[in-house]
Amino acid sequence: MNFDLSEQQRAFQHAARQFAADKMAPHAAQWDAECTFPIEVIQQAGEWGFCGLYTPEAAGGIGLSRLDASIVFEELSYACPSTAAYISIHNMACWMVATWATPTVVDQWSALLASGRKLASYCLTEPNAGSDAASLKTRANLINGQYCLNGAKAFISGAGSTDLLVVMARTGSEGASGISAFAVPADTQGITYGRCEQKMGWNSQPTRTISFDNVMIPASHLLGVEGEGFKIAMRGIDGGRINIASCSLGAAQAALDAARLYMGERQQFKRKLADFQALQFKLADMVTELVAARQIVRLAATKLDQRAPDASTYCAMAKRFATDVSFSVCNDALQLHGGYGYIREYPLERYLRDVRVHQILEGTNEIMRVIISRHLLNGVAPEEIR
Repeated sequence: MNFDLSEQQRAFQHAARQFAADKMAPHAAQWDAECTFPIEVIQQAGEWGFCGLYTPEAAGGIGLSRLDASIVFEELSYACPSTAAYISIHNMACWMVATWATPTVVDQWSALLASGRKLASYCLTEPNAGSDAASLKTRANLINGQYCLNGAKAFISGAGSTDLLVVMARTGSEGASGISAFAVPADTQGITYGRCEQKMGWNSQPTRTISFDNVMIPASHLLGVEGEGFKIAMRGIDGGRINIASCSLGAAQAALDAARLYMGERQQFKRKLADFQALQFKLADMVTELVAARQIVRLAATKLDQRAPDASTYCAMAKRFATDVSFSVCNDALQLHGGYGYIREYPLERYLRDVRVHQILEGTNEIMRVIISRHLLNGVAPEEIR
């Protein structure tokens, strides 16, 4: 078992690190403070290939593995977890369109999305359907060769500023089997956007509700076939969990590095903080847990690339562990900074605010525990997950 990155992976890692340092890090605090959605920088990320990382080359992407993409997202989030997280969501929506859309829609949208010239939002969550996504109420009825879409979505990243919406809507009966997926141009008549939510973090990306009032969609904009939408959503979310876990790792690594440097500079009681054994041990625990989290994320990404039957369970484990560990590392790094960690002159409080939501989205960590425990309790022997 080789844990080293390949030469190609190191090249992508270096490129993402350079882009993050040059284009994102100098502006991240301002984006956060002013709630600025940096569309131009995201489009530049698309020029580097970062908006279509695992979208197939035939559809305009660069066809990387999920492991490769995880490495890139981690580097981007080192500079700005909020912007990197949006880029990861866009990648998921871009891949869905390239994988399940009709040739007409692929030709119209995929290359534009993969290049970052057009941006996408993923629309699954509803005001009354969060963790229980299969209970969504938004409906699409087929009328004279077009789908008529009615309903509402909530907590949609990029909403109001993106060009295409990947929407899950009910075309059949209750339950997961009645859900279908659609590619909906964001400016279609009948779509309205709510106010930009005031959030604890993730301020460099807008979050809004979306309402659909008799929105007419060509039948050619159906993704896959009717009733396949929930499966498409879950396929996307498996990768999304890897993506958001990777963004958590990048933020935690940035916080750890900041704490390590600060401990070498700050003095109390005429000694550097780095000379106090209690603080040395705290730093040791932080880096150990972060390395462990990184390895489980990369293992889950590898499982997903191999289409292993237990990939979804590993994605849930990776998302749960990495987001919890990363929040803890950011919190500990802030504590090591003392009062300075709490003020905006230092980036610790921004890292902490940005990664907190990662324990909630792409399935709360409580839902991750449900997925993992069901896998264990449905007759899986312990040696099968060794």
